[in-house]
Parts: sequence; C-alpha cells; structure tokens
Amino acid sequence: MSVPRKYFGTDGIRGRTGVHPITAEFALKLGWAAGKVLAQEGRGTVVIGKDTRISGYMLSAALEAGFVSAGLDVLLLGPMPTPAVAYLTRSVGAQVGVVVSASHNPYYDNGIKFFSSEGKKLPDAIESKIENLLGEPMTTVQANDIGRAKFLEDAAGRYIEFCKGTFLSSFDLKRLKIIIDCANGATYHIAPHVFTELGAQAIVIHQQPNGFNINDNCGSTHPKALQQAVLSQQADLGIAFDGDGDRVIFVDHQGEVVDGDELLYVIAHAYHERGILKGGVVGTQMSNLGLEKAFAKLQIPFVRTKVGDRYVMDALVQNDWLLGGEGSGHIICLDKTTTGDGIISALQILSELCRTQKTLHELKKGMNKCEQVLLNVPVQDGAQVVNDTRVKSIIFQLEHELQSKVRILLRSSGTEPVVRVMVEGENKALIEQTAHTLVQAVKDAARAV
Repeated sequence: MSVPRKYFGTDGIRGRTGVHPITAEFALKLGWAAGKVLAQEGRGTVVIGKDTRISGYMLSAALEAGFVSAGLDVLLLGPMPTPAVAYLTRSVGAQVGVVVSASHNPYYDNGIKFFSSEGKKLPDAIESKIENLLGEPMTTVQANDIGRAKFLEDAAGRYIEFCKGTFLSSFDLKRLKIIIDCANGATYHIAPHVFTELGAQAIVIHQQPNGFNINDNCGSTHPKALQQAVLSQQADLGIAFDGDGDRVIFVDHQGEVVDGDELLYVIAHAYHERGILKGGVVGTQMSNLGLEKAFAKLQIPFVRTKVGDRYVMDALVQNDWLLGGEGSGHIICLDKTTTGDGIISALQILSELCRTQKTLHELKKGMNKCEQVLLNVPVQDGAQVVNDTRVKSIIFQLEHELQSKVRILLRSSGTEPVVRVMVEGENKALIEQTAHTLVQAVKDAARAV
C-alpha cells in the first residue's frame, strides 16, 4: 500500500530554494526515484524544461543526473513555458515531462512537477510510487544502461508553430498594437514570435530575465506597468503572462485589467455563439459570482471546484467539457491543448476580437463582476488556521448576520505559506469591512497556533 503523499501537492513539489525538498540533493533522488518507477512501466525518455529563475539549472541538472542513473534518456529544453513542456512531451513521444518552476512565485522559490506521456498531470498513483521509492538507497544501473542526455535544439520553434495553429486561420493580427509583458519568465523568447508572426505590432516589456527578476513587479500578478504601457503607447490591448506561461491576464485599451474570470467568459461566449462549446464551463470556489450569473443568462452550465487547475481539469474530464479556468488567468481549453496555456488562451481571445471586430472592452461587458476583496495573510500552518474553531465561529456569525449579502471563502494556499481571505458581494464597503474582520481573526488564530 502507498504511504500518504508527503511531497506532491496540487501542483507538484514546491518550496523555498535551498530548503528541503527544493535542494539539489533531493532533486537528484527524485529524478532517480521517478526514473525507477517509469522504467518499471517500460518507459525510457524524459523531457525536462524550466523557467528563468536562478535555481533552475541546478535543479534540472540534478534531476537529469537522477534520471540517467536510473537508465532513462533525457531531452533538455532549457527555459520553456510549462505548457510547452506538456506539448513537447507528447510531440516527441516522450513518456514523461518535468518542469522546474514555481510559476508566479518570487525567484527564491522553485518547484518540480511532472506531465504524463499525454501531456497531462501525472496520475496520483504514479506520484505515490515515486514517493515510496524516495526512502530507498539510491543505486545506479550498469554502465551500458545509463541514459543519455541531449538538448532538443528546435524545441522553441515547434511550440511556436503549435501555438499559432490554434489561432483562427481566416484572421490575422495586423490591425492590432499589443503590449506583451513576459514577466522576465519562460515566455520571453516564445510569446513575441507567436504574436508578431501572426501580424501584430508587438511591443515587449519585461523580456530580459537575469535569474532574479522573474515575476518581480511585472507579469500577470503585477499588471500596473502593463496598464501604464498600454495607455502611454495607445495600444489596443496588453497581455501579461506569469513566470512559467500557464497564466495570462489582459489589459484593455482603456487600461482596465481583464482577469481570468472575464477572459473565460469571453472565450465561453465565443464558443457558445460558434456552437462548439460542448457542455458547460468549470470554475472554482474563487470564481467571481458575476461569472456564474453571466453563464446563467446564456444557459451555459457552470460548476465550481476547489481552487487549483488539477481540480478544474478533473471536473472537465468527468463532465466531458472543454473549458475551465480561474480568476488568476489559468485557463484550460481542452479542444486546443492538454493543460492551462497562457499563450493559447490569449490567442482565443484575439481570435474573438478578429471575428467580432469588437474591442476587448466591449466583449467583457457581458459579464458584470461583483465586488471582490482578496487578501493574503502570511501563516505557518494555513490548514490549521482555516480549521480553527474560533475562525469558523466568526465566519458562521458573519454569514448569519449578513445572510446573502456576501460570499465568504477562506482557504490555505497550496503554493504559498498564506491563508487567502476572499469576500464577495454588491456593497464594496461591506465586503471590505468583512474581509478585514476575517483577516484579524486569521492573524489571531495564527498567533495562537
């Protein structure tokens, strides 16, 4: 029987670089353990990509050594968006893909996650088998069985062409002036080519990664610079990715941020009008109530899952639907690819601009967002704080007093040591007051833990 998973979370293994398990020593052992499990499954090739943070080469090199010591061949991609690794794993016929990235987190964090041969998240059962082997002594196969490692030279070009192929072929982007924010991350040498080769006049910002500036006041989590650039350059819109390219947010020509919920609405509405939606749409507990109401008007089924793209994907597969996503900009278009992909999601938005000849500002108006406050409270043990009886009591009291005027959600982040406090409703002052009451309750509980 498999032991409970100690390292793998909802999005692989994450943590602070240099602190177990995000160390070279652990990555070496992880590569070996994964290699042993995959070798048992009769699999022989691994694809490894990474984002641009300074620790990426250290961890990918350690993983490479672990895999080849277990007898698997390795194809190295270098800096590459996470969804590109998923695509290339399928494209080259590899049996597993590995990404060294901490997505939207600061440079000093990092993580390791796996894709199956189908370009999807590795099954839980395989992750459990890998964890079971981590406690075993590391061995090396016979010298003639050691794996080989080489760079896949045309990796970027393959992925660029794949992305372009998801854009409606009857249109081009020649009429659009676009600002692209690459977050000094893994899209820096990919996204500019995709959009310019489709005809756009592209101005690129935050395209000079140095190992330390990934997501640093830029990208999808910090859109202010993009907003300023769109307005100052009088651009039609702006597009911002996160550090590993699986998230995207837009800025319209008026400088207003268009988040993942609004983008998901635009794509779903386009699919609905074109008759290709296939069922409904999946969101999460954090999805804006306005999104749910907009879909209700269109009679599009909508379901919520726990926060995390793994849960969104599970719901899509269970319902045999195509579209799902999160307010963060992690959008899954299963008719185009197998995982959340910022560039491909952006292209679906741009296709709709071309098809309708409308601005993004006009397209997003079909969804009226409810006021929403989202605050992050640093804690050591988020799960314990969220389940604290005093915190639960305060939530119950607030919900009883305010009845249906607000929607409250507290959750422990799966990627950062924080509790996320979300309050949503029609009255901005009321939800802000409620949110700050909850933040204080979380802080009090954290001190008492």
